[in-house]
Amino acid sequence: MKIFIKNGHLIDPTRKIDEICDILIEDGKIKELQRLKARGKGQANSSEPRTQNPEQEIIDASGMIVMPGLVDMHVHLREPGFEYKETIKTGTEAAVRGGITSVCCMPNTNPVNDNPGITEFILRKAIQEGSCTIFPIGAITKGQKGEELAELGMMYDAGCVAFSDDGRPVMDSLLMRRALEYSRIRKALIISHAEDMSLAAGGVMNEGLLSITLGLKGIPAQAEEVMISRDIALAELTGGRLHIAHVSTAGSVELLRTAKKRGVAEITAETCPHYFSITEEAVVGYNGNAKVNPPLRRKKDVDAIRDGLQDGTIDAIATDHAPHHKDEKSGEFDNAPSGISGLETSLGLSMRLVDDRILTLSQLVEKMSAAPARILGIADKKGAIRAGADADIVIIDTNKEYTVSGADFRSKGRNTPFEGWTLKAQPAVTIAKGRIYRWE
Repeated sequence: MKIFIKNGHLIDPTRKIDEICDILIEDGKIKELQRLKARGKGQANSSEPRTQNPEQEIIDASGMIVMPGLVDMHVHLREPGFEYKETIKTGTEAAVRGGITSVCCMPNTNPVNDNPGITEFILRKAIQEGSCTIFPIGAITKGQKGEELAELGMMYDAGCVAFSDDGRPVMDSLLMRRALEYSRIRKALIISHAEDMSLAAGGVMNEGLLSITLGLKGIPAQAEEVMISRDIALAELTGGRLHIAHVSTAGSVELLRTAKKRGVAEITAETCPHYFSITEEAVVGYNGNAKVNPPLRRKKDVDAIRDGLQDGTIDAIATDHAPHHKDEKSGEFDNAPSGISGLETSLGLSMRLVDDRILTLSQLVEKMSAAPARILGIADKKGAIRAGADADIVIIDTNKEYTVSGADFRSKGRNTPFEGWTLKAQPAVTIAKGRIYRWE
């Protein structure tokens, strides 16, 4: 199948492209890219003969932004085991609606993805039912119990691109050291859910005056920062590849900034739209849809996260998409599970960073596509628009406004604290795995 995208404003930081381009796709791969400037003054538009070809799909992207499909390195697809919350089918449908063409699914399924059999199951289902590409993340420890390393080598060979016990930290420092040593041998990424469980025990929101006022047990910022300090130290000890997930505090940003300035190799970090968009105030009224882990923090933390994105301390933006059934989220706040359904609001929320001049549009694409692809070691086929790469592309109407409504989500999870928000920049077309998804 041939697809021809004409007159789109292409933003691709990997090649420093920020101009009008035509793109030809053949059999799911980028075949050819023609820049407007390359045509020259007075030269005929070479796209004109192509638009006469009746055997190809033509997409007129005039007036719209074209960028590499987004790569989300932190998603919970819930299958196998929790299909009432989300499935590979519904989760990837939500992803392409949000402009995301590659998702990395965390291993806290049932059973846990801690062996090659589960990894292969996920990849088979992705081929059968997935709307976009799935890269499984395997568990660091068996059953995510933090007691014994999982079959990292066999899972890596089966298709896992990284390892994490996300949802839980690896509290045993020696086990974390062994995992990081392994990452150095196989060039496999270790993703840290940085949380000291002793400090966080029983907490359900950020610790501070507001948690006292609401009568809820708080989680101090230091629960995250203590573990980031430890993992930075272990990365220095081992030379392993460490990635810090969902950074939420000002102290964490400073720890990472200092480590990077010190030259600690192979450390990267991500944050999520809710950590640079809203504060702990969203919990007021015991709003279970604002319960996340790590918890929403104070304004000074939000400002620090934005600074960290701007100065490069934080490399990537991920969603930590964590769908739950509405009955689970509507119950007592203390007992509600943590998580936001984030795949369909991530781009719109992140575009606010451009409007607020925190990031340029090119820098935003870097954070949401090129950087995660590079960190995961898949940059040869994802995160860029160049000849030979996978044809994963999102075409965005940056002027279109829309109102967030969980009822409209493709995801089974309708849990969002952004209900009723007005956002801009919604995908008009997503091309994933050579398939075209269009929306009004």
